[in-house]
Amino acid sequence: MSNIEQTLSIIKPDAVERNLENEIKEIFKNNGFSIVKEKKIQIEKSEAEIFYKVHETKPFFNELCAYLSSGPIVVMVLEKDNAVLRNRELMGATNPKDAEEGTIRKKYGISIDKNSVHGSDSVDNAKIEINFFFKD
Repeated sequence: MSNIEQTLSIIKPDAVERNLENEIKEIFKNNGFSIVKEKKIQIEKSEAEIFYKVHETKPFFNELCAYLSSGPIVVMVLEKDNAVLRNRELMGATNPKDAEEGTIRKKYGISIDKNSVHGSDSVDNAKIEINFFFKD
């Protein structure tokens, strides 16, 4: 039985800056994801604050928002069986130092903040995050 889901993926400013978009997209495609929608945008810090609202009580909130709005990003809707979980496995741990070999963050992440990619952490959040960037 298939469980096709969609998840949001963001290629963050550090990866866009290093021209890694196509390499990262290839990793998704090679792992069976379809890129259903994508666009390259730059968001304002105020928009990042809305996007990351779930983290607003955490000490890193301000840096996180400043960073996401610091340069162009590529936002994508990925689709696959169990997309949310599979994307999180493919991204690797938030801290690239802790990420497993072969994961995107292990390969490209610079630091816990500049970890190259974002992915939704649940099916519910995926819907909210996709809607944030791709309002129908």
